[in-house]
Amino acid sequence: MKNNNSKAVRVIIYIGLVIWLLVNLFPVYWMFTFSLKSNAEIFGDNAVGLPKEWLWSNYEKALNTGNMAKYFLNSTIVATATIIITLFVALMATFALTRMIWKRRKTLNKFFMLGLTIPIHASIVPVYVTLSRLHMLNTYWALIIPYSAFSLSMAILVCTGFMNEIPRELDESACIDGCGTWGVFWRIIVPLMKPAVATVGIYTFLQCWNELMFANIFISKSELRTLPVGVQALSGQYTTEWGPIGAALVLATFPTLFIYIFLSKKIQDSFVAGAIKG
Repeated sequence: MKNNNSKAVRVIIYIGLVIWLLVNLFPVYWMFTFSLKSNAEIFGDNAVGLPKEWLWSNYEKALNTGNMAKYFLNSTIVATATIIITLFVALMATFALTRMIWKRRKTLNKFFMLGLTIPIHASIVPVYVTLSRLHMLNTYWALIIPYSAFSLSMAILVCTGFMNEIPRELDESACIDGCGTWGVFWRIIVPLMKPAVATVGIYTFLQCWNELMFANIFISKSELRTLPVGVQALSGQYTTEWGPIGAALVLATFPTLFIYIFLSKKIQDSFVAGAIKG
């Protein structure tokens, strides 16, 4: 009797999980099919079903007419540079805050954590004025520097929790073997920080890849636009072809899904690292 009950419970759980999976996958399915339809199908009687006519030309329009290929490249350049800078600075700062003993290190750590309380868009005016005086508007650096700065607090928070779990005896053994400070950092600490690096990388990527406000205000040149601004520009003043806009949304969204799928295991490892002792 108990076996029958346990089997029934498992079946109910599996059915619930399948339903939950379908609910979560439906937006992805809808976005993809949306990108291959005409306005008549989107606003007609086939808003949810498969396209009656698969309009792959929507992607060609998005890439060529909408210039999404250039915007995709711009977003890739900004995101890659932001991730590299954020990871490099966060790892070095965390190493100094957790593995070295010096005055005011706790105060500096609190200063970094203060950045978590500041909404990124609350600083638009001072950041804009600073970038203007430095003649950095309408350049990639107008986005890379603010994105890196606002990602740094969370990156240090994640790296600190993970680095504290690395035994200090490894540092001491490396020093006995002749490693200096940089040797311990690059040969011992960084290789053991891969899950945290993956987490920070994805967090930073999502933050700068999807950001619209800074990209819309700090960049006015069409050739330097990022994907969110480019998608916004596809909407016409009087008429709009929604198929190419859907194609642009697929180009902007799917890279984040693929990156998360490939690195999700590393993220899970970093989340549970602080909960396991010994």
